[in-house]
Formats: sequence, C-alpha cells, structure tokens
Amino acid sequence: MSATIRDVAERLHLSITTVSRALDGYADVSPETRRRVVEAAREMGYFPSRAARQLRKRQAEAIGIVVPTLTPGLADPTFLEFVAGLGDEATAHHYDLLVSTAPPESEAEKDLYTRWVHSRRVDGIVLGRARAQDWRIETLTAEGLPFVAYGKGPPGSAFPYVEVDSRTGMQRLVAHLVSLGHRRIAYIGAPERFGFQAERLAGYREGLAAAGLPPRPDYVAGGDLTQAGGRRAALHLLALPEPPTAILGATDLTAIGAIHAAHERGLTVGRDLAVTGFDGTTYAETMQPALTTLDQPLYAIARRLVALLLASLGRIPGEPAGQMQVTLTPEVIVRASSAGHVPNHFTPRDSYGMDH
Repeated sequence: MSATIRDVAERLHLSITTVSRALDGYADVSPETRRRVVEAAREMGYFPSRAARQLRKRQAEAIGIVVPTLTPGLADPTFLEFVAGLGDEATAHHYDLLVSTAPPESEAEKDLYTRWVHSRRVDGIVLGRARAQDWRIETLTAEGLPFVAYGKGPPGSAFPYVEVDSRTGMQRLVAHLVSLGHRRIAYIGAPERFGFQAERLAGYREGLAAAGLPPRPDYVAGGDLTQAGGRRAALHLLALPEPPTAILGATDLTAIGAIHAAHERGLTVGRDLAVTGFDGTTYAETMQPALTTLDQPLYAIARRLVALLLASLGRIPGEPAGQMQVTLTPEVIVRASSAGHVPNHFTPRDSYGMDH
C-alpha cells in the first residue's frame, strides 16, 4: 500500500497542512522544512495528487501552444526545435506543455483558443509567429489569459515577447551575397499576415540599396512557408529570362525548397546558384549542401519565452521590466550553399563595373 500525506506528516511530526503547503511550494514554509518534507515524501514513495493540488491552487500547472500548420503533421523544423525548448523549460518548472495544431486563421484554430480560454486548461499561452493583425492577441488580452509571443506583433504591443531583428538579419544576408560578387539577388517571401514578412522584405530591399543595386520586382516571389512553396517560387525565378544567381528564402524551409528546385534545373547549389535561409534550424546544417542561414537560436528562444510567461504569472522570480521584451540580432552562418564562386554569365550591365 502506497504512503499517504498523513504518513509523511506523522513521520516528520508536522501537520498535514504544513506538509501539503511544503509540497505545493508555498512561501510561508521555510526552505529547511520544505527540504525535509520533499526528501521524506520521496523516500516513502508518496506522490501528491496533481488534480487535488491544481484544485486547491486554482492553477492548471500547464501552458499551451497551438502550432500553426500549413501541411498535415508537424513538418516545419522551426517548430520542432521550438516545441522542444518550450517543453524542456516547462518541465524544469514542473509545468506541463499542452500542444495542439491548426492551420492559421482557421476555424479550428479559433475553436482551440476559445476552448482553452473558457476551460482554463492552461495558465498561459505561447503564441508562435506573431501576426500583423493578430486576433489571438486581442482575444487573450480581452479574456485576461496571460501570454507571450514569438515576435513583437502590431506596433505598440505591450505584452512579453522575444523577437529576432528580421530587418537587420536580411540586410546582413544580402551583404554577404554582395561580398561574393552576386548582383542578381532574389527573395522568396512569406504570407503578409505574418509580422516578420514586412521586416524581412524591407531588410532585403535595404540591403540591395546599401549595395547600390536597384530593386527588381520580378525578383520578389511569394512563398507560403512550406518547402513545396519555396520550390514553386524558385522554379518561377529560375525560369526568368535573366534568372537570379542568388536566392534568399524568408525561412529555412523556403530555402530548402529552393535548393530542390535548383537540383531539378540541373544547377549545383553553391556553384551555379547561391541559396540562403533564415531560421538557423539544425535541419539546415544537415542539408546537401549545408544551408547558409542566420543564428536564430530557436530552442533557447523558446525556453526564454516560457521563463517570461512564468515570470508574468508570478510562478518564478520576475525579471526586470526592460527584459520582458527581448530583441535578438542574428549573425550570418556561412555554409556551402553560398560558397564564394559566382556564375560567369554576368553581362557588363550586371557587373556594375566590378571584375569577376
């Protein structure tokens, strides 16, 4: 027969209430008493009822994320690393992570958020990829359910978030390609509903302007954040009368699709065509060739978001207010997909007076 809370209390000559509050982490129990209670409970094989504890504390002891899926399954390597980071940090603080999936802006997604809000199945929510017009932010704010976001959302957002400086990151990718001699540089973007798309497109255009390269509307293609979408867009770009010699993908998955398109056209990526991504996923490193991208530490970002959320809930010591909104500046990770060789089919007009 397993031990009960009464057994633990009797062994330590404490009240059941003190043992219960020690196991629940209440501040009115001294650290030494808490240590004795935890050690005794472990030795005696006593495990408190989580359901009872949640009822007493009126907490779900869980946080949630609805992963936006554009294809069946969890195919985006960005979110594979992201969810792993969320789960590890939640576990470190004795919280559960509730994960579900739904296409963005779908009725299924709205239904999930509605059920989580009204059932209080979670104490807070992590929003993946903040959107330019984000109904999720409006809903959670109105309902009073704490949340944090990956991305800063609309201008003036006051909630905790971690974002990567997309504009600066894209400028640095363009500068890297220009330094190799590329002048025909294309960009495959993301749907406009995602907040980072405007920033990455602006960074791409500013990078061209800094290099003295005029913008070419035909070198900007739409993508949908999937590998298939990146492939379709790259095939379109490579079929142009004057195709680009380098392609920037708005995400690693988009860029991987562009690599497959180049292979279909008989091009050698890194020699005939340079391709870069934007995410820093571990998947990018294992591609053939390995993908040049940005050091966006998705796993660490996810852990930081959970820490921010739990700090806002008062579950762990809070952080200074200035650190509740974090902006990271990414650096370029140069790999084989953007090697130094530039194709030799430039015309004098392409070269802008440079020797190749």
